[in-house]
Amino acid sequence: MKNLLNLCVFPLFAFCSFLQVGNLRVNSSMETENLLKDKSQIGYLFFKVEKSDSGPEKVTLESKKITDGKLKSVPAYNRNSAGIGDFIVSLTDGNGKEINKQIVEDPLNQNMESFEKEGINRHKVSLENAEFSVRYPHSADIRIVKVEKITNAGNQLLFNQKL
Repeated sequence: MKNLLNLCVFPLFAFCSFLQVGNLRVNSSMETENLLKDKSQIGYLFFKVEKSDSGPEKVTLESKKITDGKLKSVPAYNRNSAGIGDFIVSLTDGNGKEINKQIVEDPLNQNMESFEKEGINRHKVSLENAEFSVRYPHSADIRIVKVEKITNAGNQLLFNQKL
């Protein structure tokens, strides 16, 4: 009786498992098509900034990278939290409508920490050139990137380029 039960149960389990594997293949192709339509992406822009003896700093876009994923949190733009010398990076569409705006702390005057006997000390370090990056939720509508520097007289445009 046990042998007869094993003989019937084993083929039944094998048959059902093959049915499930077959269904997975069909569903996975449909899921792949849906993912291609509604894919979340993260964009990265890598910049280089150099001090200039005369005039404003020179900002260049070094590279651009887009990866799959979703940002857990999007940095909120708060003009009041920015200081003199900080950069504002704006991403706009072709019509000039702002899609994303972020503040980057002054990359040429960075705060460095050092460990000494008294504890941790912070020092302001002035650099001749530096690199900085911006991470944002990618959108196909983004066409223009603009980098401005906050000064006492207002915002100074350092970089403006179509992507």
